[in-house]
Amino acid sequence: MKLLKKISLLVLSMFAVSSASAQNVDGLLADLKKTIAPDGRTAIWNVNTTLQNGVVTLYGKVDSNAANQAIEKMLNENNVKFDNRLIVLENSQELPWAFIKLSVASLRTEGRHAAEMATQGIMGMPVKMLEKDDDWYRVQMPDDYIAYVPGNSLIRVDNERFEQWKKAKRYIVTVYQTRLVAQPKSNETVSDLVMGNILEYKGDEGKWVRLATPDGREGYVEKSEVEEFAKWAKQDFDAETVSRTAHRMMGSGYLWGGTTTKLTDCSGLAKVSYFSNAIILQRDASQQALTGKIIKAEDWKDARLGDLVFFGTKTGRVTHVGIYLHDGKYIHCSGQVKINSVDPEADDYLTTPFLSISRIDGMVGTKGITAVRNHPWYF
Repeated sequence: MKLLKKISLLVLSMFAVSSASAQNVDGLLADLKKTIAPDGRTAIWNVNTTLQNGVVTLYGKVDSNAANQAIEKMLNENNVKFDNRLIVLENSQELPWAFIKLSVASLRTEGRHAAEMATQGIMGMPVKMLEKDDDWYRVQMPDDYIAYVPGNSLIRVDNERFEQWKKAKRYIVTVYQTRLVAQPKSNETVSDLVMGNILEYKGDEGKWVRLATPDGREGYVEKSEVEEFAKWAKQDFDAETVSRTAHRMMGSGYLWGGTTTKLTDCSGLAKVSYFSNAIILQRDASQQALTGKIIKAEDWKDARLGDLVFFGTKTGRVTHVGIYLHDGKYIHCSGQVKINSVDPEADDYLTTPFLSISRIDGMVGTKGITAVRNHPWYF
């Protein structure tokens, strides 16, 4: 009996050690996730573990080699024996890159048309392929946002073609909306186009330039409606450009997930306006509020043209963003693109809690604020 009791105690002790070890590893992984993948909108971290014979087996998926390497480094530093069976999504696709081939493509939170729209991509936007889900692909966008897009909105390419595109002569649409037409002055439309669409150069014909969509459709656009992409990307910060683009959308309606000159949501208006100045902002208002030089809401009289102003709940959760203009006025998309004031004394003051201000000027190149010319997916 004493022997059986000793064996039972030993088994229970071993089980306790194993459980504690497994919990310890899970705790280490949870801490690492907070550091390198804190936002599920911009990172995929589905890491699970099992423990057997003193070896931790990792299974699930992460989006990047960097995440996978960070996990291995952390486990090695903590002398954990492990078997890494994680799927690294950026290595899982034979054709690792794609371009949006439509003037505007809608991306959703799940791989189905009935799912909530998360964001939009525009023609010529490069995306990183992560995984396939029936006729949909999970992709990562230049602002790091991750969502699902139908396969028929993309043209997939290998690394060689992607590098060729980055070195090619390209043009970007600089007008609100226009068309790619079959011949100069023709009414035959090859594709509609919106501000920010990027096409490859194929030749000149007088006042027209011949361009090709990512999937090879060719046509003509008036030169006054486009600019050479490399030249456009060199522009310096200009709050007037940001303001002018936002004002061009005055009166246009609200679309949840919209990020183009056709229709936007509140953070989409900020993204579109800043992209016209060759600056990539984060997707959502709550992400944008964590970038730039943070200024207290009560110091709004110190705000400058182009600053982002954030609103939300009484508990401080950011739910809305606008672009500051002058004298307390800001332009934003709420129901429609319109102008209101943060000044409580103004007639157009809104009572939604005013939370903070973020200055983008002088902060390009810091986390979440990227100049297109410095983004490795474009050049």
